[in-house]
Parts: sequence; C-alpha cells; structure tokens
Amino acid sequence: MSQAQKTSIVPIFLTAFLDLLGIGIIIPIIPALFFDPGSDFFAESFSMDHRSILYGLLVATYPIMQFLGAPILGALSDRHGRKPMLTITLFGTMAGYLLFALAIYLGNLPLLFFSRMLPGFMGGNLSIIFSSIADVSDPAAKTRNFGLIGMAFGIGFVLGPTIGGILGDHTVVSWFSYSTPFLFTALLTGVNIIMLRFRFNETLKEKRESKINALSGFRNVAKTFQTPQLRSIFTVVLFLALGFSFFTQFFSVLLIEKFEFTTKNIGLLYGWIGLWLVFTQGFTVRVLSRKFPSSQILKYTPLLLAFAIAALLLPDKGYSYLFFIINPFVSTFQGITAPNMTTVVSEQAGPQQQGEILGINQSMQSLGQAIPPLIAGYLNTVSGSLPITVGATFVFLGWLVYVGFFSPSARSKTTPPPPESAN
Repeated sequence: MSQAQKTSIVPIFLTAFLDLLGIGIIIPIIPALFFDPGSDFFAESFSMDHRSILYGLLVATYPIMQFLGAPILGALSDRHGRKPMLTITLFGTMAGYLLFALAIYLGNLPLLFFSRMLPGFMGGNLSIIFSSIADVSDPAAKTRNFGLIGMAFGIGFVLGPTIGGILGDHTVVSWFSYSTPFLFTALLTGVNIIMLRFRFNETLKEKRESKINALSGFRNVAKTFQTPQLRSIFTVVLFLALGFSFFTQFFSVLLIEKFEFTTKNIGLLYGWIGLWLVFTQGFTVRVLSRKFPSSQILKYTPLLLAFAIAALLLPDKGYSYLFFIINPFVSTFQGITAPNMTTVVSEQAGPQQQGEILGINQSMQSLGQAIPPLIAGYLNTVSGSLPITVGATFVFLGWLVYVGFFSPSARSKTTPPPPESAN
C-alpha cells in the first residue's frame, strides 16, 4: 500500500470507528428498555407480547430508513464528494441520539420511533465510507482495506456495548440511566464531526452526475433482479443480511428473557464478541486475502457461519458461559465473510460506479435488516429461540445461492499477488 493510500485510510478508519462505537453503545440499552422487568418506560398494561411486537417495529425503523437513505446518499456522494455528505449525515445522527435520550426521559413512544428514523436515514453513510475505501484502494489491497473498516467496526463493538452496558446501569453509578449512553454517543458523534472536518481529505477524484430519487432504494432492488450477474450476488447479500439480522436483533432479547442478563452482562458479552471480530478482520482477513481470492473464500465461510449461529441454541439456563465459547466462531466466520462479500460486490462495477454499486449493496443489507424484526417480534412471542433458528436458515440459504448460482467476475477469480507486491 502506498503512503498516500495509508494517509487517506487512517481518517476513514477513525470515522468508521467512531460511527460504529456510537451504534455499539446502544446495543444493550434498547432491548433492556423493552424487556427488562426493571424498566419503567412502559405502563404495566403493556404485556411482554405487546412489547415484543413494538420492539420489532422500532428495530425495523432504522434499517427501513437506511434502505431509503443509502442509495440517495451514495449518489449524492458521487456528485458532491464524500466529505460534505459524511458531515451532513453525522449531524443528523447526532440529532437522532439526542432526541432518543429525550424520548426516554419523557416516556414518549412516538418520539422514540422518530429518533430512530432520523439516524437510520443518515446511517446510509456506511455506503459513503465503503466508497471512500474503494476510491483509494487498488484491486490487490481492496479486501484488506475493507477488512480494516471491519476491524474499526469490531473495535466499536468491543468498546461500544461494554461502555453502553455500564453507562445504562444505575447500579454502577446512581445517576446512570437508559438515557446516559445516548447522550454520550451524541458527544462522540460531535467529536467525529470535528475530526472529519480537519483530518479527512476528499477521496473522490472525479465527480459524477447520478440521478437521485426518493424511490431509489426500490429501483435498486428492481435493477438488481433484472441483471443476471447482480441478481445472484445481491440475493446472497440479502439472504446473509436477513439471517444475520434475525440473530443480532433478537439475541439480546433471548439473553434478557431466558438467561436474565443485565445490560452490563450483555455489554461484556458483546465486548468479547467484538474482540474476536477485531482479531479476525485485522489479522485473519489480511492473511487470507494474500493467499485466496474473495470468491473462493466465500464458498465456505457463510456455511460455517450458519452452523455457528445454530450452535447458539445449544446452551440452556445455567450454562450461559457457553455463549463465550460459541460466539467467537460467529464473529470469526462473519468477520471473514463480510469484507470478502463487499469486495466481490465492488468488483461488479467500475471505478466511476463505486458509490452507486455500494449504495445498492447497502440498500440490500438494509432491506435484509428491516424485514427480520417485523417478523421476529411475532416469532419471539412463540419462542425466543425461533429468531435464531430462522437466522441460521437464511445464512445457509445464502451460501446455497452463492455456490449454486453466482459466477464470479474475472477480477474476483484472479489469484491475489504475493505479499510484497501488495504493499
């Protein structure tokens, strides 16, 4: 990797880290707000089944808005540049966190929903971050650089849930509450905005006029399934996102309802998961990328991920320590799969269409994140294990589609260069 590339990637890495740290902090809080017996947000007349359905709807609002926002923000970043669009989205995200803290304080459910919709739309900035990486990466370094961003996500998930679990636990400090992590996250987002202003150099070399439409997300889905090469790979993206979202969005609910985890315990478990994600995407991905093309790696890792998620159904009450043994396998296989999948998707477009193709990718992932909570909220009223079961099944189906129907492009089939030529 050239010195210029390294200089560009460091601020992108830090931007992604702070962005995902903010998301990680709230992971233990929202499930506890709805399902913790000690939560006073809901009146006693709200049954647990009612809360489960409302929780599913609230969780769905973020990816639904992300689905709408990602292609619009991706196209705008192709037109106006990555830096100004990232700045705007971070301001919107900060406002959303502040409003969520206010909604908890006031006990206002409609405001709670609105305050997730706003950062959800702005959360489409992940497509901009990935586009920035694509801007400054040559083909040999692309997977490793996507892996670095994955490592930033992982560090965010090490520190974020742990910090959030502690900040939201009043037994740690008397004035901590469910609102505290959101206020802290808003502060972090403000730091991110300042850092972006002074450290982030524009990565887009040639601006491109892209059509912008509020229905771009739906058009992207239609476009995806009309083009054979895109149809198969984005079906894989969708199935993997569906499966992993069924798992991630209701795993904390299972921990609270069946295993009586506190926000602090959830935070510590997710911190452990994040450590393995950091190791995988900071080390394992980089080693594998030097030896195997992404298209070959993906023939195996989604299948292993499906088995790892299914294994989370094995522990029973009294054996919750097994989650600390099983979850590292989930982190490892997801940590390998995600950056390699992004690389294969990126290789389906030329340099001038990276914002558009990665915007479509973000749309498909957002769609895959939006559908599960709408269904899982009801599944959870039947059994807390059902969302995990369905999640493992969808990941398995994604693997089947990949090995059975996707034909990698010539670039993704190319054997990676030896290590010395990649530096």
